[in-house]
Amino acid sequence: MFVLFEEAGKYLGGRILSEAEASAQVELDSGKRVKVKSAHIVLRFEKPAPAALITEARELAAAMDLDLAWEFAPEGEFGFGELAVDYFQAHPTLTQQAAALLALFEAPHYFRRAGKGRFKKAPAEIVQQALAAIEKKKAVQAQITQWAAELADGICPAPVREQLYKILFRPDKNAPEYKAVVEAARATQRPPLDLLQRAGAIDSAYQFHWRRFLFENFPKGTGFPALSAPAITDDLPLADVQAFSIDDSQTTEIDDALSVRGLGQDTVVVGVHIAAPGLALVPGSPIDQVARARMSTVYMPGHKITMLPDEVVETYTLQEGRDCPAVSLYASFDAATLELKSTETRLERVPIVANLRHDQLDGFVTQPWLEDASVADSDAPEAARRLREPLSFLLRLAKHLKAQREVVRGKPENFNRPDYNFRLVGNDGEPTGNEQVQISTRQRGAPLDLIVSEAMILANSSWGGWLGELGVPGLYRSQASLAPGIKVRMGTRALPHAGLGVKSYAWSTSPLRRYTDLVNQWQIIAAARHGKTAALAAPFKPKDAELFSILSGFDATYATYNAHQGGMERFWTLEYLRQQAITELDATLIKDLPNGALVRADTLPLVFPVTGTQGLMRGARVRVKLGDIDEIALDIHGTVVERLDTAPAQVAAEDESGDDEEVAGPIAIAVDLADSEAAAPESAPA
Repeated sequence: MFVLFEEAGKYLGGRILSEAEASAQVELDSGKRVKVKSAHIVLRFEKPAPAALITEARELAAAMDLDLAWEFAPEGEFGFGELAVDYFQAHPTLTQQAAALLALFEAPHYFRRAGKGRFKKAPAEIVQQALAAIEKKKAVQAQITQWAAELADGICPAPVREQLYKILFRPDKNAPEYKAVVEAARATQRPPLDLLQRAGAIDSAYQFHWRRFLFENFPKGTGFPALSAPAITDDLPLADVQAFSIDDSQTTEIDDALSVRGLGQDTVVVGVHIAAPGLALVPGSPIDQVARARMSTVYMPGHKITMLPDEVVETYTLQEGRDCPAVSLYASFDAATLELKSTETRLERVPIVANLRHDQLDGFVTQPWLEDASVADSDAPEAARRLREPLSFLLRLAKHLKAQREVVRGKPENFNRPDYNFRLVGNDGEPTGNEQVQISTRQRGAPLDLIVSEAMILANSSWGGWLGELGVPGLYRSQASLAPGIKVRMGTRALPHAGLGVKSYAWSTSPLRRYTDLVNQWQIIAAARHGKTAALAAPFKPKDAELFSILSGFDATYATYNAHQGGMERFWTLEYLRQQAITELDATLIKDLPNGALVRADTLPLVFPVTGTQGLMRGARVRVKLGDIDEIALDIHGTVVERLDTAPAQVAAEDESGDDEEVAGPIAIAVDLADSEAAAPESAPA
């Protein structure tokens, strides 16, 4: 005796081995034995074999007219045998009964299940809706098949092109465009990115990287809502200083300026003046919400996405010729020994007498010019000549402060590699990727860089320590030691920063372009106004959950922005190789790999893998023949063709100060697999 029964949502057949009142032991065609409840058995028969019956029944069920079956089906609940009588004949065969069962079971849009082998007609309107949905699904599948065929033939359908970044980086796996790419990739045995590139979906490598970044980080675009900058209403005293800033020519967000008083006296007072949007903006305001959403200005060669609208920046920037509201740190030094005597923080208006541009002054404002009064200054710009004496003192002070930090660090900071500046010729606004790129070098630690970097480190460490003493939380950078693997971390407590050699370090000097600095400025303003009771008056209290939320959000966002900047600089470096038809480079081996090594180009911000390094040690200088450039993967490989030195040089250790070193002017962040952290300068490229 054979039976047909339902098991786990499908119908199976088998031979009864034994049977009790409520169940039967059934052997399937596979030999497997199962226990089947009697209520689940819908047909009993002697022949044919179950497999043959099910095969014949499926063929007959596929030929059944479901519309006609629905018309013939009784109203109310009915069994499959009743439909077989109405549809086939008065005495339906076993195969016809089984066919009716399978047809009913597999057409839920026509017939609803009402129990084992029992069904009920679906309402006519439901049937029509279901049929329309089935037809739509068939049409979508046909479209998927067509798109997949086009992709396989090297043609990218427009809907797939429009969904390119979503398909690759944030796919809706039910979307037909995604399914078409998957189907085509499977059929052609190609990775999706390679398939789409071959089909012409990516017509510009630059646009691919740029639009991917926008898709993932600025899905609503980079524009700002209509915002107006509130005026600073505080009655601020006018500072008795002549302050000046030092930035790149393209910088619009001028956050910081310097001043010097008391030259020729026993005590010299250095002022570090920071733009003060925190005097007008408040947490939770519309402008604050925009700044918090962006967290930082995004930099890349030839372009930037600002944290704040231009109109807001213009209101608070330290513009030459204006008396600008500022949060000022005054540090008093002994003129002879340069010993720090005291610091004081003031909220005031600061006269800005000059916006110096280091890229226009580096050729004139040199170390000999600043340190030797006999060096002529007739060729230097008038603004530099006027400020020669304060700049000379600031360089002397900067070298002293750096030396003091290096004592705490336990070893000197290394500026063994130059900074690389990118210029896109003909770029006006957002780059297209077709510009001619120029890459120039600028030695790190140049006088103007050193002046600004040490002044900013002084301000950030002083304010960080002050907030800590008052019990006011802030957003700090810290590093426990210079041991390998110990990275710079963010936190809300004043902890030492071993890489910089300071007791505490709180980013506070770029409130127009970095959200952490704006948050810290609010806390500093509270400290300046309320002193020892500042912890109660500050916007963010100790253990404030909102402060921790800002910290984690900033850390992730800032890393993403830095990675994009590094990627774009690598793109333009590879484009420079292509434009200049460079096929060979001199490089230094910096890290061994299983099948070769990583090398760093001697004259470009480029690290890449090479082969042919057998017998070479870290530090060896080599001539490398370059392979093909992949601007989508930002990849290039090389092969060593010549050894340039006879003995391996000692590769200078990387600067362990992490990403907190302050510099004046642009700095390139190359994609460097050998470094633990990329540099993130105080004055990033504008």
